[in-house]
Amino acid sequence: MQGFDSKFTDFPDYIIGITKEIWEDRGIATLHHYYSDDIVVRSPASVVIGNQNVIGATMATLAEFPDRELLGEDVIWSGTPEDGMLSSHRIISTATHMADGVYGKATGKQLRYRILADCHAINNQINDEWLIRDQGAIVRQMGWEPKAYAANLIEAEGGPENCIKPLTPDTDQPGPYKGRGNDNEWGQRYADIISRIMGADIAAIETEYDRAVQSEYVGGVTGHGWGAVDRFWMSLRAAFPNAEFKIEHQIGRDDPMMPPRAALRWSLWGKHEGWGAFGAPTGAEVYVLGISHADFGAVISGQPKVRREYTLFDETTIWKQILLQTGQG
Repeated sequence: MQGFDSKFTDFPDYIIGITKEIWEDRGIATLHHYYSDDIVVRSPASVVIGNQNVIGATMATLAEFPDRELLGEDVIWSGTPEDGMLSSHRIISTATHMADGVYGKATGKQLRYRILADCHAINNQINDEWLIRDQGAIVRQMGWEPKAYAANLIEAEGGPENCIKPLTPDTDQPGPYKGRGNDNEWGQRYADIISRIMGADIAAIETEYDRAVQSEYVGGVTGHGWGAVDRFWMSLRAAFPNAEFKIEHQIGRDDPMMPPRAALRWSLWGKHEGWGAFGAPTGAEVYVLGISHADFGAVISGQPKVRREYTLFDETTIWKQILLQTGQG
């Protein structure tokens, strides 16, 4: 890999390796090396600029969850070492809430939750990132409901006028990566499937997903079969029926010893006008950043379908946007 440390076998090894080095091996100072000085890190909750701010946030998280592990499930990537590469990294994280912090007084609760992160890297350094933690799963395991947690967070951050503003097209900051992924057939197929569903073609689920599909969704929810997929996507789209759906980035991969797979980063931008995943319609303008992964396979010869799907967005940040505009507690 031209421009990257020779200790890394390939790009997935780089992404998984530096994640362990930073978080579990306590090499936090290596963020000066692996993250650019002016990196843009977007999460649904905020936009952070610069590796010094990332270092501060990393130390705060490790102080609150000192035994945190980040187990890399997959890296779906595109690009070249010479021009830069974009990784969509799927992680299961385990941690114990051992100290007071952002999530309140220490509870001693043992947590398990997923993270999906898109990172752009060139010359051994990450300079652009989109990060989604399953905040809904985290807060539920601590005894909160996402709406209540969001209301408490607004107050803890100084009230509606002073609190940290969530990511929207208005608060986003440009970064160096302008790519859209690759044109691999599996990325295109998955983009077509999700676009059909977001376009209210719910029948696509039974034609494009295996009947025994396993789904891993927001809130740490595992599902099996078409019904779980239907309920998840229907409840999201029903809440924002007229919001603009946009695929921001798509990757497809065919790799030895792995199933064909795809990664999408997508957004919904519009009003909370319907009954669905977020209760009674409020009319609030909401931005949803989502990342989805899919594995394809053909149990029946010649009929490849989605066999596993993973999708994350941040429920707490959606509630924060709704509460900031409606004042509901």
